[in-house]
Amino acid sequence: MGEDIKTLSYRQAGVDIDAGAALVEKIKPLAGATSRSGVMGGLGGFGALFDLKEAGYRDPVLVAATDGVGTKLKIAIESGHHATVGIDLVAMCVNDLIVQGAEPLFFLDYFASGKLQVEEAASVVSGIAEGCLQAGCALVGGETAELPGLYAEKDYDLAGFAVGAVERGMILPKGVAEGDVLIGLASSGVHSNGFSLVRRVAERTGLSWDAPAPFGPERSLAEALLEPTRIYVRALLAAMRETGAVKALAHITGGGLPENLPRILPEDCAARIDLAAIPALPVFAWLAGNGPVAEEEMLRTFNCGVGMVLVAAEADAEALSGHLAAAGETTFRLGRIEKRGAAPILFDGNLRLAGTS
Repeated sequence: MGEDIKTLSYRQAGVDIDAGAALVEKIKPLAGATSRSGVMGGLGGFGALFDLKEAGYRDPVLVAATDGVGTKLKIAIESGHHATVGIDLVAMCVNDLIVQGAEPLFFLDYFASGKLQVEEAASVVSGIAEGCLQAGCALVGGETAELPGLYAEKDYDLAGFAVGAVERGMILPKGVAEGDVLIGLASSGVHSNGFSLVRRVAERTGLSWDAPAPFGPERSLAEALLEPTRIYVRALLAAMRETGAVKALAHITGGGLPENLPRILPEDCAARIDLAAIPALPVFAWLAGNGPVAEEEMLRTFNCGVGMVLVAAEADAEALSGHLAAAGETTFRLGRIEKRGAAPILFDGNLRLAGTS
């Protein structure tokens, strides 16, 4: 009975409650800057409230999406560049909402780490807030988890949850038919899919993350690869509401064009794609040349320069492309819808992957 018994604390077990509280105080103004019509209350409650009527909806259908950033986070962690991965997190969720015709309304995040670094976490959340501002949705809450023993001390992971709304009669896709045109919207780069392969290619080159990027030497390799996922929400919402010409949208994420386009096609339709029409982004030439990665593998792993695909009637295609170009998007005629044969996706030509080594 004479043992010297010492008490234990949560901090000694690896969890710092004070650091969590400090982070909440840092991110309150970031979240507050994203507020929009419909938001009720602020951070700090057990749940977030949202008033759909106040947001202007009459007969809404709710649409929900969840996603993460994947192993792109390893580049951020290893290079110390944390400011943009939050934009990726929001983009991966809200771009999935808009393809169903839904306006993103609010967003919640989950940040888990081995040891909470307040300034680093605040940088990540600042990116999440920036993504919400770009998408026009409110950052209404989230969860910060410090999980020693599950994550290494410097590692962290992110998950995002977005909820949007669309009036019942405006849900996409609708009316896709033979003869319709496929319009591509350019990606900003690799976006947030395929980074296990990206990191393997980078490893093969022997370049450090702070070395100049061969495909963009004005930035380091890490900064160039961390170019955030483009958020298409505002341009597409305006195009849908002002033209009424958008029949369907496909967000080109994991699986690329071959896996994502069939999700919006009727059973009797196929999509014929002109690969040479896709703008050549140097990062994809670098990946293909330094893997090396075959074209088929490029197409099923990466967006290859196409972040979003729209379907419209031939008569509406030119005006719709002009509307999107005026909103700052790079558009190109990607192909058309035809009668289904043996395969739902047909490729003509080849990607422009002439090499940046």
